[in-house]
Amino acid sequence: MKQSDIPEVMAGVVLTGHGGLDKLEYRDNLAVPKAGKGEVLIEVGASAINNTDINTRTGWYSKGVTTGTDQGAAGFESANEEDGGWSGQPLSFPRIQGADACGRIVAVGEGVDSGRIGERVLVRPMQQAPDDPSSYNLVTFGSEFNGGYAEYAVARASEVFAVNSNLTDTELASFPCAYSTAEGMLDRVGLKAGERILITGASGGVGSAAVQLAKRRGAEVIAVCGEAKFDEVRELGADKVIPRGQSLLESLEKDSVDVVADLVAGPQWPELLEVLSRGGRYVVSGAIAGPIVELDVRTLYLKDLSFFGSTWQPKRVFENLIGYIERNEIRPVVAKTYALRDVVQAQEDFMAKRFSGKLAIKVKI
Repeated sequence: MKQSDIPEVMAGVVLTGHGGLDKLEYRDNLAVPKAGKGEVLIEVGASAINNTDINTRTGWYSKGVTTGTDQGAAGFESANEEDGGWSGQPLSFPRIQGADACGRIVAVGEGVDSGRIGERVLVRPMQQAPDDPSSYNLVTFGSEFNGGYAEYAVARASEVFAVNSNLTDTELASFPCAYSTAEGMLDRVGLKAGERILITGASGGVGSAAVQLAKRRGAEVIAVCGEAKFDEVRELGADKVIPRGQSLLESLEKDSVDVVADLVAGPQWPELLEVLSRGGRYVVSGAIAGPIVELDVRTLYLKDLSFFGSTWQPKRVFENLIGYIERNEIRPVVAKTYALRDVVQAQEDFMAKRFSGKLAIKVKI
């Protein structure tokens, strides 16, 4: 695309505030952003739906919310505007969401090699904070700044990665947020070949990614998901599947799992610690069944357990993910694709948990 071919306006879906699905508006008169210093302009081919998009819209990250994410369609009346974003800081609206983006670079800002124009790229969702690059300071694509629910998006060149793959844009767009979250969890706990890992929420985007990525590392994978999705999760590599809601102690012995990768939390959380072996590691990056859990501190210290929260990711996590994609070591799991104007329907379907894997948004027609 020539610079002169870049339009002045574009279509996109904007979030106008925290709340229900009515806060999402499709507009076809948004200004196309300009690439600033150190930035690139991307013509977005596809995006996807993620829990973080839902949670940000509803204000679920607010400390005022104590329940799971299943009420996300209506929003949470107890959410506070001041801490409704994931970082605990207020968001500015309107905001173009979409943590995932696959597309091509069509323009570059000052200081960026013009040879990057034409690159097919993926945007890293969890990015190092530009004004404070010390550890654990980060910003999120589609939260602190506009994301992939639009025909064009701007991102820092250092956070945009070339990808060489025969996969479609929608397939590639299924990777960034879910797979980097899952890989970040496994990296954080140092999962090794031969270890036994229990993954909750294993049929969702992050969970299904974690199953594949754990098998790639040579681990034995035990997955928890709804019975209707057993076959799909087994095809991804799970060695054992346990029905969601069933007591874990009916299927597993105490002290029998090296690592728990948790995306669910909720009332059943104490059982996760029971099945962890002595010296076991617990890593969490989600709480779809509810963020408030009951912890018997004696279990933590008497079993010498280690707990890891996982949001920030070292850059190597995304760099490794690009390599896995290019070497065909992991595969996309796209359940359904929607048009950009149908983001509301896609979020509704996502919250209803009707599908295994990812729901993609095709942006470029």
